[in-house]
Amino acid sequence: MSDSSDHLGADGPLAAAVPGFRPRDEQQTLARGVEEAIADGATLIAEAGTGTGKTFAYLLPALLSGQRVIVATGTKTLQDQLYGKDLPLLRETLDLPVRTALLKGRTNYLCLYRMERAQVDPRFDRPGTGEQLQAIRQWAGLTRTGDINELAEVPHDAPVWSRATSTADNCLGQNCPLFDDCFLMAARRQAQEAELLVVNHHLLMADMALKEGGYGEVLPTADAYILDEAHQIPDVAAQFFGLSLSSRQFMELLRDSQAEYLREAGDQPALPDALDRVRRAVQDMRLALGEAGQRAAWHRVADADAAARGLDELQRATGALAATLETLTERGPGLENCHRRAVDTVALLERFAGGEDEAYVRWYETHAQAFTLRLTPLDVGGPFQARMQRHRGAWIFTSATLSVRGEFGHFRERLGLDDSVRTLRVDSPFDYRNNALLYTPSGMPEPNEAAYTDAFLDAAEGVIRASGGRAFVLFTSHRALRAAADVFRERLPYTLLVQGEASQNQLLERFRSAGDAVLLGTSSFWEGVDVKGAALSAVLIDRLPFAAPNDPVTEARIGYLRRQGGNPFRDYQLPQAVIALRQGVGRLIRDHDDFGVLMIGDPRLTGRSYGRQFLDSLPAMGRTRDLGVVRAFFGADSSP
Repeated sequence: MSDSSDHLGADGPLAAAVPGFRPRDEQQTLARGVEEAIADGATLIAEAGTGTGKTFAYLLPALLSGQRVIVATGTKTLQDQLYGKDLPLLRETLDLPVRTALLKGRTNYLCLYRMERAQVDPRFDRPGTGEQLQAIRQWAGLTRTGDINELAEVPHDAPVWSRATSTADNCLGQNCPLFDDCFLMAARRQAQEAELLVVNHHLLMADMALKEGGYGEVLPTADAYILDEAHQIPDVAAQFFGLSLSSRQFMELLRDSQAEYLREAGDQPALPDALDRVRRAVQDMRLALGEAGQRAAWHRVADADAAARGLDELQRATGALAATLETLTERGPGLENCHRRAVDTVALLERFAGGEDEAYVRWYETHAQAFTLRLTPLDVGGPFQARMQRHRGAWIFTSATLSVRGEFGHFRERLGLDDSVRTLRVDSPFDYRNNALLYTPSGMPEPNEAAYTDAFLDAAEGVIRASGGRAFVLFTSHRALRAAADVFRERLPYTLLVQGEASQNQLLERFRSAGDAVLLGTSSFWEGVDVKGAALSAVLIDRLPFAAPNDPVTEARIGYLRRQGGNPFRDYQLPQAVIALRQGVGRLIRDHDDFGVLMIGDPRLTGRSYGRQFLDSLPAMGRTRDLGVVRAFFGADSSP
């Protein structure tokens, strides 16, 4: 037996030191697989069912390996948990003198230079910005890390942080007069010295992209890479292997150029006119793209005069700004930086406007006053493999949801992994057979019928009343969620919490404390949400989570696969939906003593041949089509 599994056993040090620790064969099996992959420099795909304890199962072998390991997580919240809780516990319990570090993306660290130069400008900022900047200045004298999450007084997503943090675009690097005091550089130095480094997916992919472009490294070279929540990796990789250009980037460039102009070049009258021209072009581009809330392929507006003129003027105006800034670069490093950013922006616009490439999809998003232009690769397997080859070592991909019907083919194909890679599946140690029940109500209309939403809400109400609230109701669209909120406010006697009416953390805290709440959510509540105990006893899902066929990336991938001779539904849409459903189902049972009902309203689950793919991918649990059985499961009166 390996050292890792020894430590995780009934007689190991963790059993004695960690309250509530339960030895699990599944956890020990996973730990052995990770340990062997690190030792052999191998690639491993490891699926670990809910409750396996996969965090300890990969951290322990990493700490004991004697090699440099980078652990990449799906979210900053999980990063903080690993670094602030799990790693200290393991190191202290096992007395392991391993140097560890936490590194986040640069926008998570206070930038002293930008904070000092921040000025309230009514054309860009909102009420309260001055007070928030003052709070940031006071905190700056106290913090040791500069991690903006430390300052609870100013939310991490507050717009003011764009004034007090840097981006890759606006950072002055070694030309910064405060470079020696930079919090980001201090965190990066610690990262270079660490034997185990915790990052997130976005930072890992950004670092790969930097090295691909020949720029200096952010992350150290490692012997092993462990990617948790790895089911997210293909989509994250697509973001970084493509192009993204937002109206916010334009406005930040204008704001910074204006500020540097007032400090360094106020005697040059040409710059304000160039800034105003870009500002008008950005506003016109937003109007040309139409109503807010769109995600659409560029070809839908490419032939429209307004959009074509808008993109052309945006290129011309940004080019003129770059030319004007070029004449001012000697005035100071800030203006030099703005010039470089303007030149880079022109290049991105030219790439976006340069015509269709079969390997990419051009698309755009619109918000109330903003837009984003995107160029997304349709196949990330080749680029991802090229980057893996440049970072040789052990690669471990782990998540609770990587397989479809027990097979890893879909995940392997998306990342370009061949069938020689190691694979490992360990089931959940939770007793789904006795503690969970799948309810598929009979007589449901097809999801595309007008009567479907009302029928689903009627069926859902029966389950929610049987469970006494304590339910998540998960939707595949915001429209269905809003309809449910209107209906349930009138009909349910329980606390109703609706996504969008407060932050996710606030909603979850209210849900846990209420004891009888019903929470309505869409995609952000399908994964990464953990509510243990009786507070969550029912999860209700309105539809099988197929991606909308008119989503620009989905639509383009379907066409791309069809041109390659594949079957888009079998090879892409179905397995993606299976994995998404498994994530939603995973919210129900989060501990050994949890119990509850899973309701899936979509009749395609049992009425279509492909429904078997979904059913065979879920944990084995009892099934019923009878609401009376649901009531009996909860010990409620089974009469209507």
